[in-house]
Amino acid sequence: MRAIAQAKAHLAVDLGAESGRVFIGSCERGVLSIREIHRFSNQPVVYGKTSHWDVPRLWAEICHALSATDLADIANVGVDAGGVDYALLGEGGELLQNPYHYRDPRNLAAMEDVLTLVTKEEIYRETGVQFMPINTLNQLYAAKRETPEILAAAHRLVMIPDLFHYWLSGSAFCEYTAASTTQLANPKTRSWSKHLLRALGLPDQLPAQIVEPGSILGNLLPNLSNSRKNHIRVIAPASHDTASAIAAISPSGGTAFLSSGTWSLVGIELEAPILSSAAMKMNFTNEGGIAGTTRLLKNVMGLWMLQCFRNGWKQEGPDFSYEELTQAARSAPAFQHLVDPDDTSFLNPPSMTEAFDAFCRKTDQSIPVSPGAYARGILESLALKYRVVVRNLETLTGRPVERIQVVGGGSKNKLLNQFTADATGKRVVAGPAEASVLGNVGVQMLTMGEVSSLSEMRAMVERSFETDVYEPRETHVWETPADRFQQYCEFTYA
Repeated sequence: MRAIAQAKAHLAVDLGAESGRVFIGSCERGVLSIREIHRFSNQPVVYGKTSHWDVPRLWAEICHALSATDLADIANVGVDAGGVDYALLGEGGELLQNPYHYRDPRNLAAMEDVLTLVTKEEIYRETGVQFMPINTLNQLYAAKRETPEILAAAHRLVMIPDLFHYWLSGSAFCEYTAASTTQLANPKTRSWSKHLLRALGLPDQLPAQIVEPGSILGNLLPNLSNSRKNHIRVIAPASHDTASAIAAISPSGGTAFLSSGTWSLVGIELEAPILSSAAMKMNFTNEGGIAGTTRLLKNVMGLWMLQCFRNGWKQEGPDFSYEELTQAARSAPAFQHLVDPDDTSFLNPPSMTEAFDAFCRKTDQSIPVSPGAYARGILESLALKYRVVVRNLETLTGRPVERIQVVGGGSKNKLLNQFTADATGKRVVAGPAEASVLGNVGVQMLTMGEVSSLSEMRAMVERSFETDVYEPRETHVWETPADRFQQYCEFTYA
């Protein structure tokens, strides 16, 4: 049910893989603007050998943003975050444990065991989701095996953005775009797969009811508001951050999207999922989008590797900025050190340098000797991976991709954008960088009736924020490295 009241401004909480941000967005004369009001780190915490979200601190940061903002002018609030990770609530609504982080090592073994109980074909037919150790399906099976008493005490499962919506509104639901990343939801019915839950011995009533993006969950709880009137609605946007980002752009016709950050998600928007054996073999995922759409995409490791290198070098002494590493990469020799970013050795290694070196030795390549050489190897490898994914998308859909729109923080990396254009032979349009925030705000506006349709919302974003264009050049020099890179891609999740 849509509200009629005219919105004043909208609060968007965006929990990215490196940082959390709180923005205020508003529209005047058809032009959307956003203003950052709070930024904070978002890093997992390690207890012994297990990795978890630091949700108490993140909640404190969100509450700080609420208390420091004049909420009298705010109409709504919504949260978006990464997918796959979940929280367990007890019978009284209490959080039973700090949620596990998807990079926790228990998930690797769990995936192997799951596939001894249910075939890949059955899982893909039921969910259409890419096979990765980080999927909620594997995480829950690990929980059943390693912490059964906590799972038994759970009354509800919600995804990470749903947890914060619950604490904001008191209503526990699972928004569909986040639920669609779990490998436990059916993309045709947009509901939980009780068949899979039962097949793995998991309680089929555990996940909270699924709602569509744009659902009003309730009003902000009175104790969180510094306004005299408790008028602020809590709206579930497309709460998976990538779904929010793609909601902000128009990936139609011959346009593919590339959400570039810690992860790179490369895909296209469709009216219906593709659950074919070819899609399963290529390990593509069907994730939920806004207005009943499906995002057919591939998860690629992304700039996570560069983040790890930067953090590792910082501990040893030199504190390189991303700009310095990119500049060093420009000067390094081309195509000397190529790796498959999706090799499981890069998921969460003790040392990214050692993992990178080991892959180079395994594939008879030389070892990089400088930060610039490592950085160039990562950026070239990502561009070549995008080339593989885009070509597979064209094969699966029978449609040519003419351009790639890059959104997210990675859209600001000019060298990677040019590499992507050169490797794929496609025009690259870069921006907006804060697409997740824009999609979050846009869905709130759509819910409130401030824009009449998804196309109108996207047109508003397009005219409000500039983009940069990269044309492909010297594409021929990428052909031989691409053939070599293709051989390295045998080491994948599939």
